[in-house]
Parts: sequence; structure tokens; C-alpha cells
Amino acid sequence: MSIAVLFGIFFFLVLIGAPIAICLGAATFTTMMLFTPISPIEVSSMLFEKVDHYSLMAIPMFILAGNLLSKGSAAQRIIEFAKSLVGHLPGGLPISAIFASIIFAAVSGSSPATVVAIGSIMFGAIMQAGYPKKYAVGTIATAGSLGILIPPSIVLIVYGVTAEVSIGRLFMAGVVPGVLLGIMLMVVTYVGAVRLGFKKAEPQPFKERLKKMKDASWGLMTIVIVIGGIYGGIFTPTEAAAVAAVWAFFISVFIYKDIKLTEFYTTTLESAKTTAMIMFIIANAMLFAHFLTIENIPQMITHALVEANVDKYMFLLMVNVLLIIAGSFMEPSAIIMIMVPLLLPVAVALGIDPIHFGIVITINMELGMVSPPVGLNLFVTSGLTGMSIKDVIVATLPWTLTIFVGLMLVTYIPEIALFLPNLMYGG
Repeated sequence: MSIAVLFGIFFFLVLIGAPIAICLGAATFTTMMLFTPISPIEVSSMLFEKVDHYSLMAIPMFILAGNLLSKGSAAQRIIEFAKSLVGHLPGGLPISAIFASIIFAAVSGSSPATVVAIGSIMFGAIMQAGYPKKYAVGTIATAGSLGILIPPSIVLIVYGVTAEVSIGRLFMAGVVPGVLLGIMLMVVTYVGAVRLGFKKAEPQPFKERLKKMKDASWGLMTIVIVIGGIYGGIFTPTEAAAVAAVWAFFISVFIYKDIKLTEFYTTTLESAKTTAMIMFIIANAMLFAHFLTIENIPQMITHALVEANVDKYMFLLMVNVLLIIAGSFMEPSAIIMIMVPLLLPVAVALGIDPIHFGIVITINMELGMVSPPVGLNLFVTSGLTGMSIKDVIVATLPWTLTIFVGLMLVTYIPEIALFLPNLMYGG
């Protein structure tokens, strides 16, 4: 009865359009008041306890670093560097947008930030080069989704906290799948450009490429500092986030001089608002997951699936279907906080590596970012380009299907995700 009430209230609030954090919190609070002896004061204190986690401190820092770099010229310089390398190919400009998105994703850790930073610059340039509007929209919206897979990633941090696994391993596990998906998106873009009749141009001279790399080097150093620092044992992922924020401030204010000290307050305030939204969702989602745990729901699901002789391949297929649907309606952090406590015990019981499982979930969240009706990247892209949501959805289909193919590869070939972490840390 308690579980029926919990999910009944939750889905009712979702259907009437309440914010997801309110849906989670109100459903859990009401159910706890009706079916447990826990007092309202205890529930409120539990909300704060659930976000009192060292690793979660990385989230506001990576958000601030991403905002500082996206508001300055770091994104423009990264794009120029990407264009110098691949801009001469058929489909060079859209391929450059994807390549730049891969690089910027490794700087910002955020999907919407990647779409805004790269899309606001590249959309007009791709259109001016004679590409169809839908072609420009499709590449920008889907490439931006790589921001939640390529490390550093806020979504991977949330999964690591929820699943209690190494965030360093998760970051390393996201590298190969992220690059693989990026290459697949670029190949589809190249093939499409050839079919549209675009020809190869003269590549830029080596000196020009070197100059563009030097121009972008301060922004590119963010990747080296964060990833190199973590895997060099210099600092933890949380400390890396703080270093990234300080470095982004330094290059944006003193090197590129894009952001004045007076504008830093506004950028910090925007970052704080985004952080507050994410942390409020996480707190309520963790409370929701805690109630499911004390009601033994994960154990019941595990027992039922094991008794039904569901093997790990069928289970992974079921998980992908469930998460693609959930990702179309809910924010990634909330999905992870709700689903992981339910699904991870089953995955472990079936012999699925928790690190591999986390990457599969994250790629599903990427698909959710570009899936109707509420894929966030669709709305961000619509706002940038002026196209209707319907047209944006149609435009992204070839690249969305490409991400789906990548999901299937990573799901059923675990070594794609596990190769690097096993190499770095041992299998």
C-alpha cells in the first residue's frame, strides 16, 4: 500500500506539471507521514543529510567553471582550433561543431552548456556555408549531449555518489565511449555532407593549425589539469573541480580578458541558481530512494528477476527501454537517484560491473537529452535557432539514432567502457 501511495502521488504530480523535485519530495514526505513513525522534523533533517557528501561539492565548481568558459572566448578559440583540423573535409563545419563539442564537454561537464557555447557560435556559420538548417540543428543538439558522458561529468558524479563507486574510475570509463560516440556522429555527418554534394577543401597550413592550437591552449589546459591531476594522484575529483573553477576564472578574467570582475558576480549567481536546482533535486531524489530501500523494494525486484531466470542481456535491454522512456520526461540526476538504488542490486546480482552499468545509464541520459517531449537539449536548441520543437526533433533523428547504436555497442561490449579503468587501476 505504501509503495502504491508513493508512486501514485509521484505520477499524479508529474502529470499536472509540478517540478520534479517537488514531485519526489511531496510523494516521499506524504507517504512517510502516513506509513512510518518518522516525524516531519526528521524528514527535513534527512534532506540535508542526503546532500552532505564530499563528492557532491564538485558539482557547483564544475558548473561555475563551465559558465565562465562558455561566457568568454574559450569556446570560440576551441571552435577555431577544431575547424583548423577538420574544417576542410566534406561536412567540415558541422564536423568541427561536433569535434569542438567533444573538447568543450571535457571542459564544462554539462550538456546544455556545451549546446549553448558551441551552438550559439556554429549555427550561423554552418548556415552561411550553405548547409540545410535541419543539418546544422541536428549536429549541434546531439553533439552537445556528449557533455554528460565525457569527463568531467556532473551526471557521472551523481551516479558515483549514489552507487558508491569510484568517481575516478567512472571518469576514465566515460572517455572511450564518449570519443566513440563523437566519431560515430562525425562519420554520419561526413556521409550526409557527401550525399548533399559538399566537396573537400584545401586543409589549413600547419603553421595556421599550430597558431589556432596556441590560441586555444589556455582553455585546452583545463582538460589537462583536471584529468591529469586526478589520474596523476595530485588531487581528488572534488578538488579537481575547485581547481578547474579557479583556472577558468584566471584565464577568463586575466588571460582572455573576456569577463570583467564586475561581471563575475552575475556569472557566479547564475551558477549558484543552477547548483541550487540540481542539489534540491538530488536531496529529494535521495530521500525518495531511501524510502524505497527501507521498504526493501530493491531486494524484492532483485529476487523477482532472479527467480524469473532473467539473464543479464535481457535485463540490460529492459533497463535501456526503461531509461530511454524515463529520460524523455525527467532530469538525468533525478532518474539516477531514483533508478540506481532499484536497478544496481539486480545488475550486481547478474554479474554486471557497476562501472559499466553507470556508463550505460549515462548514455541513456544522453538520449533523453534529445528525446521528446521534454529533452532539455531540444529546448535549448530551439531557443538558439528559432525552430519549433517539432522541427528540432525531426532534424536530430539521424544523429539520435547514431547515439542509440552507440548505446547498444557499449551495452553489450562492456570492454568499451571498462578498458581504460581496468588499464589504469587493474581489472
